[in-house]
Amino acid sequence: MEDDGINADPIELEKFSQLAHRWWDPNSEFKPLHDINPLRLDYIDQLSGGLKEKTVVDVGCGGGILSEAMAARGAKTTGIDLSDKALKIAKLHLLESGQQVDYRKITVEMLAKEQPHHFDIVTCMEMLEHVPDPASVIKACAQLTKPNGWVFFSTINRNPKSYLFAILGAEYILKLLPKGTHEYAKFIKPSELARMARAAGLNDAKIIGMTYNPLTKVYALEADTSVNYIMAFPA
Repeated sequence: MEDDGINADPIELEKFSQLAHRWWDPNSEFKPLHDINPLRLDYIDQLSGGLKEKTVVDVGCGGGILSEAMAARGAKTTGIDLSDKALKIAKLHLLESGQQVDYRKITVEMLAKEQPHHFDIVTCMEMLEHVPDPASVIKACAQLTKPNGWVFFSTINRNPKSYLFAILGAEYILKLLPKGTHEYAKFIKPSELARMARAAGLNDAKIIGMTYNPLTKVYALEADTSVNYIMAFPA
């Protein structure tokens, strides 16, 4: 471990570690991540002006689904996480895919001290709702980004609809995710994320929603930010 001050919930880490061996199974509990990955990848690629030759860090990379995809687009990619099991799976998958990603077990706060303003693109997807102090993560992501770079966050809005869709619907009815994946109180409203970002020196947010149609089983990027959303900031 490269850092003693850990902004992480041991219960959350254990939860995802238990499932790590299924990370690259597109029909497993991680199916939603596989399904939305192309949407996120294209959005990041387009908004940032292209991933090719860019230095990128994927914060909370897990098993590496997004990290590998960005590397495949030509980005010099680093993936960081605190789960030994997830990182082991991520590294093993590189042997199959042939991609190049530098995976490290380190907190985003420590990496920001080590490599300030080093990355063209910083991604932090579906992580903020799982950490004790999301503001600290947002601040560190801002510190990691080069001037004129981009920071991308994705998380879940907090309102009755998001509870219905992201918890009751996804975890209990449609069973897209394991029960207990999310905790409603940790969901983050766009206004709250924007406020934390401003405190970290990030402004001019661009926001887009991510929707899921349970009938067609299709995800889409749309204006509706009432449940899942991506917020991007130019540094």
